[in-house]
Amino acid sequence: MRSGEKERLGVIRMITAAIKQREVDERITLDDSQVVAVLEKMVKQRKESVVQFEAGNRADLVARENAEIALLQAYLPKQLSDAELDALIAEALQTVGATSIKDMGKVMGIIKGKAQGQADMAVVGAKIKAKLGG
Repeated sequence: MRSGEKERLGVIRMITAAIKQREVDERITLDDSQVVAVLEKMVKQRKESVVQFEAGNRADLVARENAEIALLQAYLPKQLSDAELDALIAEALQTVGATSIKDMGKVMGIIKGKAQGQADMAVVGAKIKAKLGG
């Protein structure tokens, strides 16, 4: 507040409001992993909004959403690199002994536990599907 960063302040207020809303709705206190899930959901919503705004030729709104995404990602854990993600997928495939697309759920379960908040699960799913020949 004192530094005059109005955009960051607005995003922080949005984050706290989303966390409080979920706590009130579910009558629980969120732990760290649940807070990360809330932040990931907020980033995903903004990415979907960017696609819609680009389709509507609204460059001003696209810029605002991208700025919010950047600020939100600052509060998320460091994202895994492609090499780290590929290594994690290879390890999970070997652990499960996955050979076909039918084993994808087992592999995703292992990776979700290890990479939650550190990787986009849609990207992970696509990579696993490609490796399993789906």
